Amino acid sequence: DLFWVGILMAVCSFMGLPWYVAATVISIAHIDSLKMETETSAPGEQPQFLGVREQRVTGIIVFVLTGISVFLAPILKYIPMPVLYGVFLYMGVASLNGIQFWDRCKLFLMPAKHQPDYVFLRHVPLRRIHLFTLVQIVCLAILWILKSTVAAIIFPVMILALILVRRLLDFVFSQHDLAWIDNIIPEKEKKKEDDKKKKKK
Repeated sequence: DLFWVGILMAVCSFMGLPWYVAATVISIAHIDSLKMETETSAPGEQPQFLGVREQRVTGIIVFVLTGISVFLAPILKYIPMPVLYGVFLYMGVASLNGIQFWDRCKLFLMPAKHQPDYVFLRHVPLRRIHLFTLVQIVCLAILWILKSTVAAIIFPVMILALILVRRLLDFVFSQHDLAWIDNIIPEKEKKKEDDKKKKKK
């Protein structure tokens, strides 16, 4: 999705058309819906990841319906805004589950004895995790403030500036720490690999 958004942004820039926006909540909800897991009924038992239902139908239908909604404006205007905000709020909150940044944010308010067995907690000291999370929160707050002011026009430049921030973190954190708290490998996969290493030992 992001690949096509990138191409279409370049095309729209040359043609003077409005830019596309990568809808994060919709994208996360769509990816989550494609995930296949085992059905568990035992309390506390985590579902096992089985694979991905690879298809493009839902994505196409979503964007076709989004396009049709332009012509349904006279009808859609009767839907109260609080209802729409409620739907998007629900989708956003439902999509937070399993995002490592959100898991690390919850650790600020969680006593050590109640902390889940996150794999990054096994390898990185808690104070280092909190520091990394605080940096991310500050960056998010700055982006949010910029987006909400007249300076919103430089928002894409600030997104690029995050690359510089990430490079500067290499001087603050060790590569070992960053490998566990800032890695593209999913939490479940890293946990499986870590458990296998422990069993071999």
